[in-house]
Amino acid sequence: MAWNRVKVGELGRIVTGKTPKTAEKDNYGGSIMFVTPSDNMDAKYIYSTGKTITEKGRDSVRGAIIPAGTICVSCIGSDLGKVVITTEECVTNQQINSIIVDTANYDIDFVYYSMLILGKELNFHSKTSTAVPIVNKSSFSSYEIGCPDIDEQRRIAGILTAIDSKIEENERINDNLEQQAEVYFNHLFITNADPSWSEGTISDIGIVVGGSTPSKAKPEYYTDNGIAWITPKDLSVDKFKFISHGADDITELGLKNSSASIMPTGTVLFSSRAPIGYIAIADGDVTTNQGFKSVVPNNNVGTAFVYYFLKNALPTIENMASGSTFKEISGSAMRTVPAIIPDDESLQIFADFCEPLFQQQRTLEAENRYLTSLRDTLLPKLMSGALDVSGLDL
Repeated sequence: MAWNRVKVGELGRIVTGKTPKTAEKDNYGGSIMFVTPSDNMDAKYIYSTGKTITEKGRDSVRGAIIPAGTICVSCIGSDLGKVVITTEECVTNQQINSIIVDTANYDIDFVYYSMLILGKELNFHSKTSTAVPIVNKSSFSSYEIGCPDIDEQRRIAGILTAIDSKIEENERINDNLEQQAEVYFNHLFITNADPSWSEGTISDIGIVVGGSTPSKAKPEYYTDNGIAWITPKDLSVDKFKFISHGADDITELGLKNSSASIMPTGTVLFSSRAPIGYIAIADGDVTTNQGFKSVVPNNNVGTAFVYYFLKNALPTIENMASGSTFKEISGSAMRTVPAIIPDDESLQIFADFCEPLFQQQRTLEAENRYLTSLRDTLLPKLMSGALDVSGLDL
């Protein structure tokens, strides 16, 4: 089946976002989403934003209002090429160009996946620019995508949407499990804390371990299949709770020629700068760069307690951070973060409660890694017409 080349501007109405005046405080803090590239644009749909605006704020940029089902594409800076679909009427800032799709001729999901392909291309080209890369409305509208008839669009999008829907379902289950564990932690150790429990510091519940970066000038220190070496960027991209590898591994030689330490399964990884507070659990032996102050739990304390303690203590840790360029919590400061020391029985009760939850979360995360890899493999093949789906009845 023949595919046509279609300009992005022909897919629907293109809207460049606009920011309500920040000096007018009553433009902000309402219930209307205000989408910016700093929001989570890694998922298919966006359900909440870091900033919201009021009806007054929305009305002040009336020409930039976009409805549910609009496709937003980040068009500036390091986030260039990120794509998300709105779930309700909202506004974006001027760094985002949006497509209100002509649904009579184009399928919203198909256009979304086409923008993922285009977004990767835009992001790749941006890496070669010395200036801040910007794609304005005119340039954005002039890019072309391949497009079959709408029935074929729906069949192609249906395959990819089925995978993304399963990923999203698994994420919802894991979010629910996470909330259950957080509620139980608060119940046991905050609301009903035993006054007889002693007070101490993080050093009383685990060993704080910093990280290190082997010399980047030594390629022999790095490998594709070696000792896991985690950076805060890995956690920002991965967003999984359990992590066994980062973008890079290091060799035994790299480990030997750095001050990095191998930390065991169950270590709680805590990013200590730029930003503070990414948190994950080592699912195997790992090392980290210097952007972490990880905690190896004491045997009687366990991973679950340390993990939720750190999540709960994040505001305290942030207040203890220092630095002018960016905030950082030092190893010495991290070791003095106040902590309660529950009795062993309470710690075991919480560990037993979390064990099956963690196992299910780990299983669903593994499934999502596989599904994400499958989707990413199919995406360019389906969106180029390399795979024929004309015979599928979806």
